[in-house]
Amino acid sequence: MLETIFGSTQLSTTDLTVTHALMTIGLALLLGILISLTYMKTNKATYTQGFTLTLVILPIVVAVIILMIGSNIARAFSLAGAFSIIRFRSAAGDPKDITYVLFTMASGLACAVGALGYAVLFTIVLCVVMFSLHLFKFGVKRSQQKTLKVTIPETLSYEEAFEEVFAKFGVKHELKKIRTTELGSLYELVYSVTLDQSINQKMFLDAIRTRNGNLDLSLTMAPPVTTEY
Repeated sequence: MLETIFGSTQLSTTDLTVTHALMTIGLALLLGILISLTYMKTNKATYTQGFTLTLVILPIVVAVIILMIGSNIARAFSLAGAFSIIRFRSAAGDPKDITYVLFTMASGLACAVGALGYAVLFTIVLCVVMFSLHLFKFGVKRSQQKTLKVTIPETLSYEEAFEEVFAKFGVKHELKKIRTTELGSLYELVYSVTLDQSINQKMFLDAIRTRNGNLDLSLTMAPPVTTEY
């Protein structure tokens, strides 16, 4: 069965030289830096130093592992057994972060198997693709769902208090919760609103304030509040 899988009766081994190892590690390092820089440019607000350093080091680690294994099946099975007992505490994060991890692993693997030209080529192509998708804001939502909390006096009818404002700015809304405050002298309304990017949020909030007598109001990114029964 092994002869059928590997196509020969003897497993070939590749002699590992210092020059080849240094060339592979050096190229893996450069590709890791390029991928890490691309990640930082496309995730300026959310990236962390720990993750960017990981993207630099991971291709080297993968390349060294593959160089050590070579074509030795016994080493491959031993390595698989060793990694099977590792348990990671960190849960999977953003799907884009996982993609970059796989990206760096593929770069290190390509360097280790000797496909240096292909490693450089596909790394550059994928970095350009990642940067282009970020530049053109591919997949970015044109509207955002937020939670609007408004306090109104008891003399104001909450059912129709802000309908004109919502219609003027084209804001889709749903009243999620109503409660009284200040011994029943005030009402607190909680809306789930959908705001388009073209809406001037300051003007929208100013229009709300003119209706509720400049009482408290807030607009947050929190998920809509569900009505309790």
